Amino acid sequence: MNAKQTGAKQTGAKQTGIAVVTGAGSGIGRAVAVELLRAGWSVALAGRRVETLEETAALVPEGAALAVRTDVARPEDVSALFSTTVERFGRVDLLFNNAGTFGPGGVPVEELPYDAWRHVVDTNLNGAFLCAQAAYRQMKEQEPQGGRIINNGSISAHTPRPHSAAYTATKHALTGLTKSLSLDGRPYRIAVGQIDIGNAATDMTARMQTGALQANGEVAPEPVMDVADVARTVRHMAELPLEANVQFATVLATAMPYVGRG
Repeated sequence: MNAKQTGAKQTGAKQTGIAVVTGAGSGIGRAVAVELLRAGWSVALAGRRVETLEETAALVPEGAALAVRTDVARPEDVSALFSTTVERFGRVDLLFNNAGTFGPGGVPVEELPYDAWRHVVDTNLNGAFLCAQAAYRQMKEQEPQGGRIINNGSISAHTPRPHSAAYTATKHALTGLTKSLSLDGRPYRIAVGQIDIGNAATDMTARMQTGALQANGEVAPEPVMDVADVARTVRHMAELPLEANVQFATVLATAMPYVGRG
């Protein structure tokens, strides 16, 4: 294969191709990677632990998966991720920019260590930028030209939780990055959108069901939704033709306290 091979292929009315999924070793990233693999996509699984990436790949034994150890905050790791993906599969049709961290939970802003702030910013924002930049470069130069980037935002891209300054700041910034990339990608058939997710059932949100701090100071359990519903939404966004784009999608547990938060 080479970067000038035929691009995303049609499967009935749907479009599949080569995807890069960051944070693919668990949670939303794993669910999306599995959904894409089952639908016939070839997927480069990126994450900091190869063993969890291999566990993801093993969930679809017939799928075309490639595990690549990647710390998205390290430019050299991101470059290696995309060069390895192109060497193996020939091109990149989709980036699901998913890797992220909440940071230390329940820490008031006046007590938040700077190193903790930097870690969240480096992962959630700088990592998203580095991956989008690498994808953008590849998509611009490959033939057929173009591709799609889907950024994993959050309900916190709209409304914060208490004691979430670092996470909320990065997710608001990610919305700006999505808009800017979407605009700049137009001449090159690069479609960029964002999915804002609320309370998908993963290890990261397990505490929501037992009790989460609310804006009024109370601790209350919150409903969650099946992470598979998020994965199906990402797949829908991914399989649109490049002439169509879901700019922003919000998928959340129906009864979670979002619209009335605060």
